[in-house]
Amino acid sequence: MKEQYKSGFVALIGRPNVGKSTLMNHLIGQKIAITSKKPQTTRNRIQTVYTCEEGQIVFLDTPGIHKAKNKLGEYMVHVAERTARDVDVVLWLVEPTTFIGAGERHIAEQLEKISVPVILVINKVDTVKKEEILKFIDTYRKLYDFDEIIPCSALRGINTEDIISCIFKYLPYGPQFYDEDTVTDQPMRQIVAEIIREKALHALDEEIPHGIAVVIDSMKERGNGKITDIDATIICERDSHKGIIIGKQGAMLKKIGSNARYEIEHLLEQKVNLKLWVKVKKDWRDSDFLIKNFGYDAKKLDE
Repeated sequence: MKEQYKSGFVALIGRPNVGKSTLMNHLIGQKIAITSKKPQTTRNRIQTVYTCEEGQIVFLDTPGIHKAKNKLGEYMVHVAERTARDVDVVLWLVEPTTFIGAGERHIAEQLEKISVPVILVINKVDTVKKEEILKFIDTYRKLYDFDEIIPCSALRGINTEDIISCIFKYLPYGPQFYDEDTVTDQPMRQIVAEIIREKALHALDEEIPHGIAVVIDSMKERGNGKITDIDATIICERDSHKGIIIGKQGAMLKKIGSNARYEIEHLLEQKVNLKLWVKVKKDWRDSDFLIKNFGYDAKKLDE
């Protein structure tokens, strides 16, 4: 091991839809976390790994911290707040604004309880005038005593390299946790399920914002190693939603399936035969049993 090798865990936190997953995907250089303009896209901690000569950063991309409205919401907030306590550095992502809302104040209160370095990243600076950026920095500086403040654009790749060097400044010296070629600890089935869910979120209207889950029923590679057969079920909360997801003569489901298949084939580097079904499970987001069934297990966090 190199004498000067640094390594550690970094929590990526922020309100829903500030660009956390986009930033993560940009830094890692691969698409791991799903992105969508709809809130509550990320539901579990997604662990991704950045490795270079200087060291290794293990990113934990948390669900957005928000006021919970149902059991799934409570679970997501619990994951995010718990993660922020277990890391070496917190990266807090915000939007460029001079108005600090209740959501950001709530996060600042949570951060007062922990004692790790906090780096503020003001994302989406490509959407504002350059001369306004100092105003935004000043606004946030009054909210919390940040160790660093970095303006950037995850989407355009502006200033993102500064984020990596800034994180290394605060990481302890330590061992490499993962091989150089590891980019995530997500099981492949979970990534595939998330891709299908992302494509559904993109294709569907606002009527079904996040009341869907995706379960992989089976995923098997054929003997010749050239094709993977995947059967998956999209779970929704109402019969009316089921109709919308399937669409006229199955058109919507077909669209979701072909968009997902294209990306899964790219990920697995082989042909994919994807079959999708739709099932209704009433109010699954308020059922502990069903939330757990669909892979969101709060108990796992406390191990």
